[in-house]
Amino acid sequence: MREIVFDTETTGLDPKTGDRLVEIGCVEVVNRFPTGRNFHVYINPGRSVPKEAFDVHGLSDEFLADKPRFDDVADAFLAFVDDAQLVAHNASFDMGFINFELKASGRSTYGTDRVVDTLMMARRKHPGAPASLDALCNRYGIDRSRRVKHGALLDAELLAEVYLELTGGRQAGLDLSVSAQTTSSGQTGGRVALRPRPIALPSHITAAETEAHIAFIATIGEKALWNIYLNDGEQAETA
Repeated sequence: MREIVFDTETTGLDPKTGDRLVEIGCVEVVNRFPTGRNFHVYINPGRSVPKEAFDVHGLSDEFLADKPRFDDVADAFLAFVDDAQLVAHNASFDMGFINFELKASGRSTYGTDRVVDTLMMARRKHPGAPASLDALCNRYGIDRSRRVKHGALLDAELLAEVYLELTGGRQAGLDLSVSAQTTSSGQTGGRVALRPRPIALPSHITAAETEAHIAFIATIGEKALWNIYLNDGEQAETA
């Protein structure tokens, strides 16, 4: 399954009152693992950046002056997302801006069925606990030392790691089967399931170690739990 984990930076909190996007960062995730393919763009918002917003992301009017407008990058963004599911933290905020800009440029908007909100996921999984991106990085031991200020691509990369943990951790994509490789003759096999070992590996415990262990258990008494395992082993040998 292909998903796009993304984040945005803006001039403020509400596009309906004149705030605009200034940055979009996207990370491609396939079967819950980042592929290394990213989409990142700075956007000229067509207005000044308030000090409060600059203090958050550090993107100044001067820096954004020569950057493209949203209409200039919209098609590239849509092409990168394609038919993938979108994943965002506090998704209503980011999607509010994305859909506002898409509608303003005459393009179709995304429905809520296309979006996963990791904030809601975190609140369900860890009720009552802090659910900010920083808090989740701390909870899951994800290094966020580079996050001096908010940045859309960096935050999307961190969120992709958080999303992996929220959806089952680093074992979520473990597949206990082996894909057959193409042979030199060009023949390709199917998926080969791993089979149990037909013969158990020999024990590395020596006879002297076994006798020493039995002698030690004898000093504990008949109620020693080790007696259960010894008896099971004797029964298995005589079976």
